[in-house]
Amino acid sequence: MRIRVTLAAVLVVGFALVACALVLVALLGSVLTDQVCRAAQDRAAQLAAVPAAVVGPSSTEIVQVIDRAGHVTGGGSRLASPGTGCVRVEPPGHGEDFVFAAAVVPSGGEVVVGRPLVDVLDSTRFVRRVLVVGVPLMAVIVAGVTWVVTGRVLAPVTAIRREVDAVTATELHRRVPATRADEIGRLARTMNRMLDRLQRSQQSQNRFVSDASHELRSPIAAIRQHAEVALAHPERTEAGDLAATVLAEDLRMQHLVDDLLQLARSDEQRSAPPDLPVDLDDLVLAEAKTLRAATSVAVDTTAVSAGQVRGDEAQLARLVRNLGSNAARHARTGISFGVAEADGVVVLTVSDDGPGIPAADRERVFERFVRLDAARTRDTRDIGDSGGAGGAGLGLAIAAGIVDRHRGAIRVTGRSTLEVRLPAVSACSNSGRSVGEG
Repeated sequence: MRIRVTLAAVLVVGFALVACALVLVALLGSVLTDQVCRAAQDRAAQLAAVPAAVVGPSSTEIVQVIDRAGHVTGGGSRLASPGTGCVRVEPPGHGEDFVFAAAVVPSGGEVVVGRPLVDVLDSTRFVRRVLVVGVPLMAVIVAGVTWVVTGRVLAPVTAIRREVDAVTATELHRRVPATRADEIGRLARTMNRMLDRLQRSQQSQNRFVSDASHELRSPIAAIRQHAEVALAHPERTEAGDLAATVLAEDLRMQHLVDDLLQLARSDEQRSAPPDLPVDLDDLVLAEAKTLRAATSVAVDTTAVSAGQVRGDEAQLARLVRNLGSNAARHARTGISFGVAEADGVVVLTVSDDGPGIPAADRERVFERFVRLDAARTRDTRDIGDSGGAGGAGLGLAIAAGIVDRHRGAIRVTGRSTLEVRLPAVSACSNSGRSVGEG
C-alpha cells in the first residue's frame, strides 16, 4: 500500500508539474514577445516623427523607411509589412527572429522597426532548463515526503497487525494500542472490541466445558460407587436397588447429554426457525396434562387463552416443557400457566408458589449451568428436563435461546413468574421486528 500511494502521488504531481511547466513556458514567451512588440511600436512611432536624415543605424534593432511608393529608402528589400500590429520574421543573414512594427510618417510612407527576440528566447530556454531539472527533482521530493508520511501514518496499522498476529487462543487478553483519535484509532478500538468478544466467548466456552464435565462426572461417579459396593459386598446388595440407581443416574446423564446437544445445535443454527403457525396454547395445555400425570403439584390453566405464533413447533414445545419442568421443581403445591395475545404479542407466563428468584439473580438464571443456592439439592421427582433444582442449570438457558431465535424476549417478573413475549402471527406478517425492540 505504501508503494502504491507513493507511485500515485508521484504520477499525479508529475503530471501536474509537467502541465504547469508547459503552460509557464508558453505564457512567459508570449508575455516577453508582447513586451518586445510594444517596444518596437514605441520606437517606430518615435522615429516616424524624426526627419529621415537623422535616422541612423543601430546594433540592437533594424530600421527601414518606406516611401509613399512602398520602396525602402536607402536600398535593400523590404523585410516585413507589419501593418498596424507586429509580425515575427527571421531576416536573411541575422540567424534569429525579429519582431517588426510600423508607424506612419506624417509626410508619407512609414517607418518599420525590428527588435530581436534573442532575450526572449534566452529567457524561455533558461526556464526550460530549470524546469527540466526542477520537475524531476520535485517528483523525487514528493516521492520521499509521501513515502515518509505514509510510513508514519501506516506505522500504527503495522503495530496493530503485529499485535493481532501475536494473539493466540491462549493470549486473548492482549490488546492493540488505541491512543489515536483518528480512523486508525477507531480501527484499533474496533479490534479491541472484537478481541473482547473473542475472549468472552472463549471464557464462556471453557466454563461450559468445565461445567459440563463436572455435571457428567456426578452420575458416572454415582454409578461407579454403587457398582463397586455391589462387587465388594454382593450379599448386601439387592439387584433391583442397584438397577434402579443405575437407571436413575443413566436417565440423569441422558437428560444432560440431550441438553448439551440442544445447546450445541442452538449455537450452530443462526438462521431463523421455520415460519409456520403454531398454537402456543395447545402446547401449554399438552404440557400441563403431562405435569399433572408426572407430579403431585396442582396445575392451573384457567388463564390460558388462544395465542398463535410463527416458528418451529418442536422448539416451542421444548420451551414450554423446560419452563413447566422448572416451575414444577420449585413449586410447593401448585403452578399456573397463562397465555394471552395483545397488541401483536403473545405473552406466555409460568408461575409457581415456590421460594422465588432473588432480584439479583433474575438475569443470571438464564445463563448456562447456573443454579441458585436453594436449588443445589437433587430432586428425585421425575419431571423430565433439567433446569431447576436437581437439574444441570441448562433448562432456562435452552429456553432463552429458543426465545431469542423466535425474535422474542424472556424475563423474570414478580417473585417466581417467568414471562415469555413472542410476536403473534399478525405481527410476524406485518413486521420483522422482535418484541424486544419496542
